[in-house]
Amino acid sequence: MDRAALNRVLLHPAAKPLLWLLCLLPLAGWIWGGFSNGLGANPAETILRGTGEWTLRFLCVVLAVTPLRQWSGLHALARWRRLLGLYVFFYSVLHFLAYAWLDMGFDPAAIVKDLAKRPFALVGFLGFMLLIPLAATSFNRAIKALGAVRWQRLHRLVYAVAGLGLLHFFWMRAAKHRYDEVLAYALVLAILLGWRLWHRLRAARAAR
Repeated sequence: MDRAALNRVLLHPAAKPLLWLLCLLPLAGWIWGGFSNGLGANPAETILRGTGEWTLRFLCVVLAVTPLRQWSGLHALARWRRLLGLYVFFYSVLHFLAYAWLDMGFDPAAIVKDLAKRPFALVGFLGFMLLIPLAATSFNRAIKALGAVRWQRLHRLVYAVAGLGLLHFFWMRAAKHRYDEVLAYALVLAILLGWRLWHRLRAARAAR
């Protein structure tokens, strides 16, 4: 299948609903696991860890859209970026709710105390808070209200979110001396962010 045909497939009206369903598969898996006793010996940890990891995975996917679009010429991928970004926020909300409910019993005082006591929890919470304005301005009306330049500047917060998310994940895995997954995510994010830096520097040199 050539590039033009792939672009037509990606632009097909059924493509976006299919993407919605694919992005909901992790949630469906946890729901099914809850009803079938398939969440392991510690269901709370399974859900808490799973929602956090899927937040990081979707973040990597979002950051990969632009490089993949430019490398492959599949410009139709651009229409999926904001939807995928909303799923980053969706799974981060699930992750925070799992923490607030399963770990803290929805006790605001306990949450505040825990955030002050455990740096990795505070870092994760800061990353979650930075996602809120990105999700709130992920619609066409917000782009028009802010203006394209200010909107783009605001959405560069995603790089800070990526750094905070990776640090949060590192601190969680460091407690168990498990660094293999951290290194994998760090490598992926380094490649994606390094590509952006290289692309920006090349554009700056070309503009001189």
